[in-house]
Amino acid sequence: MRKICVVITARASYSRVKTVLTAIHAHPGLTLQIVVTGSALADRFGNILPHLEAENLPISAIIPNLLDVESSTASAKTTGLAVIELATFFANHRPDVVVTVADRFETIATAIAAVNMNIPLAHIQGGEVTGNIDDRIRNSISQLADLHFTATENARGRLIRMGLLPHKVYHTGCPSIDLVYQHEDCNFNPYETYGGVGSRPDLNIPYLMVLQHPVTTEAAHSQWQISNTLHAIAALNMPTIWFWPNADPGTAGTAQGIRAFREQHPDIPFHFFKNMDSTHFIQLLRKCACFVGNSSVGIRECSALGVPAVNIGSRQNGRERGPNVTDCTPDAEAIISAVRRQLIHAPFAPVTLYGKGNAGQQIAGQLATIPFILKKHILSN
Repeated sequence: MRKICVVITARASYSRVKTVLTAIHAHPGLTLQIVVTGSALADRFGNILPHLEAENLPISAIIPNLLDVESSTASAKTTGLAVIELATFFANHRPDVVVTVADRFETIATAIAAVNMNIPLAHIQGGEVTGNIDDRIRNSISQLADLHFTATENARGRLIRMGLLPHKVYHTGCPSIDLVYQHEDCNFNPYETYGGVGSRPDLNIPYLMVLQHPVTTEAAHSQWQISNTLHAIAALNMPTIWFWPNADPGTAGTAQGIRAFREQHPDIPFHFFKNMDSTHFIQLLRKCACFVGNSSVGIRECSALGVPAVNIGSRQNGRERGPNVTDCTPDAEAIISAVRRQLIHAPFAPVTLYGKGNAGQQIAGQLATIPFILKKHILSN
C-alpha cells in the first residue's frame, strides 16, 4: 500500500483537491494521509476541518503556523514554520508520495520539506500563468516536483518547455471541475446553514456572487480596490452573496473596506459568508446571474457551468479562460459596465477547458501505479 500525503494549506486548496482525496481514500492500493495547515485552520478564512470530518476523511496532522498576514515577514515566516513541522511529520509517518496543490505561498514549504527528505513530490496545477507572486511559487514547485498533474493541455506543454520530462507530466484536468459534474441540487437555506452577516436578499430573483482577494503585489491598494467593487455592486442594486477573501498580504485592507462599507450601508442587499461547503457553493454559483471578483472560480468553475464572470484587475492575468469571462480594471464604472454587458449576454455555453469531471480518479490512479524515480533530469536544448 502506497501512503499518499496531501498537504492542504487553504480553503481554496481543499476545493481544488477534494475529489483527489476521496479517490485516494477509496483506492484499494493507497493509504491517505491529510495534513492541514496555514489558513485552512483559521475560522476567519474558512476552517476546512469540519468539511473533512463530514466527508469522513482521515486527518493525520494539524499544524497551526499562520502568522499575521499583514506583517511584511508573515509569508516567509509562515512558510519557514511549515517546513520545520512538515519535516517532522514526514520523518514520523514516512509517506511514499507527498502531494502539494497549486500556487499559494505556503505550498512551497511542502515541496522544500519533501525534496530535502528524498520523498517523491507530486504537484497539481503546475504550468499555469497568472498575475501575483503565484507564478514564481508555482514554477519553483514545478522544478522541484517529480510528477505533475496539469489542469489544461497548454499548461502541460508549458511545463515541458520548461525542461520537465514529458512522461512525468499528465494532463488530467482540474479536480475542482469534478465537483461541477458531481453536483446535484439539494434543498438548503444558505442563511440558516452558514449564518454570515448582512441582509438576506431574495435568491429567487437574479443575484450576483462576489469573491475578491487582495493582489499580493498590490497590497497597498487592496482597500481602494475593494471599495470600488463594493460601490459598483451597490450601484447595480442586485441581491448579492459575498465571500470573504484569502489570507494574503493586503487582506486587512480588503476586510476593513468590506466592514466599513457594510456599516455605512446596512440596508444594501448583500450577505457575507466566510466559507461554504463546495456542494452548496456550486449550487449557488450555478444559479447566479454573474460571478464578480478576481478568484479563479470565475475562470475555472464558471467556464464549466457557462456562468458569466467579470474578472477584476491583474490577479488572474495570463490564466486561460473561456468565452464566459470578461476582464475589467478595478474601477467602479468599469465594473458596472462589465457586469451589465455580461447580464445582457448570458447565458454562455459550458466548455471543458479545465476538465471533464474525472481528474480525481485519474490522479489517484497514477499515484497508485507510476514508478517514482527521484533522480530528476532537466531536458537540455
